[in-house]
Amino acid sequence: MGDFMGAVTGYPTAIYTVLLGVVVIYWVLAVLGMVDIEHAGIDLHLHADAPHVHTHADGDSSDIGHIASYVVAFGLNGVPFSVAVSLLVLVSWTVCCLGGEWLLPLVPTMPLKLLAGTVLLVASAVIAIPITAVAIRPLRGLFVSHTAVSNAALVGQVCRVVTGVVNEKDGRAEVARRGASLNIRVWAAVPNTLKRGSQALILEYDEVAGRYLVAAHDDHNAV
Repeated sequence: MGDFMGAVTGYPTAIYTVLLGVVVIYWVLAVLGMVDIEHAGIDLHLHADAPHVHTHADGDSSDIGHIASYVVAFGLNGVPFSVAVSLLVLVSWTVCCLGGEWLLPLVPTMPLKLLAGTVLLVASAVIAIPITAVAIRPLRGLFVSHTAVSNAALVGQVCRVVTGVVNEKDGRAEVARRGASLNIRVWAAVPNTLKRGSQALILEYDEVAGRYLVAAHDDHNAV
């Protein structure tokens, strides 16, 4: 136990111990709802196969761009930046702690211990990068961002009426989308031929009422 505590509090593991303490405090605040996991600090939305890297941060954009390129290169993308950094610090601390407990005691003199400790400090970070990249892979599915369909994007598409009638007050329809259909509020001028199962064309969106103006698809084509 004494050797372990000596390794944790001694050079070079003490540096990672401090960083690990910061990480623990951060996650305690996250659990308490005082920080946003997705948007605390640097927020990176990265895709390894994408030609563009989108970043958002309070720092200089060129510096963030360099960080983003390294994150992609090392395979640390696909999760919030805070998650990647936390795992990287944890793995680095573990590797450095094991090295400080098992390897540094074998070094005979203090100058050599300092030199070996510096090498271990850097080597721990280098070793932690691929290990963290592997650990991140199964977590990426938990942080997939789905872009919501905007209301205006549905204008011009065909929908299927699901209510008995569509008039100036009532009406609902479904828009076929990949995976699941969207159920939307619709209205149409009367008289019209719309009924359950009819195909209708979405003409415009009323932001105030939160509904779409539609017209019978056949009637609109005829015009």
